[in-house]
Amino acid sequence: MPSTTRANHLTRRGLLAAGGALGLGAALVACGGDKKKDGAAAPSASAKSGPWEFKDDRGLTVKAKATPKRIVAFTGTAAALHDFGVEVVGVFGPTYVEDPKTKARKPDVQAGDLDINKVAVIGNVWGEFKIEEYLKLNPEVLITDMWEKNDLWYVPAEQKDKILKIAPSVALWASDLSMPAVLQRHADLAASLGADVQTAQIKTDKARFEAAAERVRKAAKGKKDIKVLIGSGSPDLFYVSTPVRPTDTLFFKELGVNLVVPTKLDQGGWFEGLSWENVDKYKADVIMLDNRTGTLQPEQLKAKPTWGALPAVKAGQVIPRVTEPVYSYAKCAPLLEDLAKALENAKKVS
Repeated sequence: MPSTTRANHLTRRGLLAAGGALGLGAALVACGGDKKKDGAAAPSASAKSGPWEFKDDRGLTVKAKATPKRIVAFTGTAAALHDFGVEVVGVFGPTYVEDPKTKARKPDVQAGDLDINKVAVIGNVWGEFKIEEYLKLNPEVLITDMWEKNDLWYVPAEQKDKILKIAPSVALWASDLSMPAVLQRHADLAASLGADVQTAQIKTDKARFEAAAERVRKAAKGKKDIKVLIGSGSPDLFYVSTPVRPTDTLFFKELGVNLVVPTKLDQGGWFEGLSWENVDKYKADVIMLDNRTGTLQPEQLKAKPTWGALPAVKAGQVIPRVTEPVYSYAKCAPLLEDLAKALENAKKVS
């Protein structure tokens, strides 16, 4: 779910209202050329010979004369493809955090195991997509998430038409499907791009993910009275997320976790925004707090007296929520393990 920054982004783009279809006609024509850009990572997956096609989650079959090698992707999607054995030449979206004093860069939470020094970053914040830099990468395909039907995540609406004329685009759901289904779709895409998704490491990661899911199921069954709230902090509001749309919370719900369901959702059906005076509207024993850059973290929330008064906060039962997961088994397994541990140790405090 959009919870705070994502919610605000979606609102600003008009995604919470009915949107028109993207102009994708030109996007289904493959870009030519295979020039390399200095500083951009070379793909590691073995490209298949012959024509390439992939049916994405918009229902569009994207085609090219050959398997794309020069891939540009949303940062989180690129991180997932990396774990499945596919490298990209460029990324857009939260990739690095810069120290204001030293200007040193460290990976954003959404960058996963990407080497941020080996990919071209054509946009690092919301609304930033450097088309000239994108063109220089000679892209063969653009890949990103989709939170609302037919909308490409982190592709600026005002630049959309120009961007989609440069290379074909692929969109995979990041909402409205449970996490295992979304993981499988990322694996399918990686396989189409030439990756071996049946390696020993990926099989081990998948087994770990499945074991973690069972651990959550068992913990939830033993702690049915423990209520878990999905939240996100901003200076003015505290957002309580619905479990109905996000892929992770949909899966948590399937596993039996007792999730708080807000009653007054925004137009898109994602969240309820509470003033800090009313932050205690919903009783919760555990709070999963949005960990993305740009949202308020526990240290910053100490300045909010009403936050500190919440039973879950007093009990130390606040854990990070990876609001925009990297959709690989390697990255999603720990999310489930952390939730299982929190449930196993949780006490009824609400």
